[in-house]
Amino acid sequence: MTTEKKLEYALFTAWAASLTATLGSLYFSEIMKYEPCTLCWYQRILMYPLILLLGIAIIRKDYKIAVYTLPLASIGACFSMYHYALQKIPALSEAGASCGRVPCTGDYINWFGFVTIPFLALIAFIIVAVTSGFILRKGAFKA
Repeated sequence: MTTEKKLEYALFTAWAASLTATLGSLYFSEIMKYEPCTLCWYQRILMYPLILLLGIAIIRKDYKIAVYTLPLASIGACFSMYHYALQKIPALSEAGASCGRVPCTGDYINWFGFVTIPFLALIAFIIVAVTSGFILRKGAFKA
């Protein structure tokens, strides 16, 4: 497989992860009627633009977009990790109760005892960050 093809697949994988995360968050808020907390909104602010940025980059085969997507995904992952820690670490849970109108410690879902909405967002941010790092490492600035 050529390097160009690998870069295309990486870009598409990042876009698919951001699209899935966005559709998932909209499903939880608009269909299931789960009101997002403040930290959820911050994660959305960082995730939603990735769909547009990565979608345009796929069409244009612009691998330099990774320069922008890597920081967005990394910052989003930090928010997700903190949010997940608020939910799962009892010592931090007390601080999350005063997060806003909706407490950040609320578990709308808790699949298998550890999969929560911030965990799902974290996975998506990690996928975007790893693929962006791969694109940068494989030569996004060649040619």
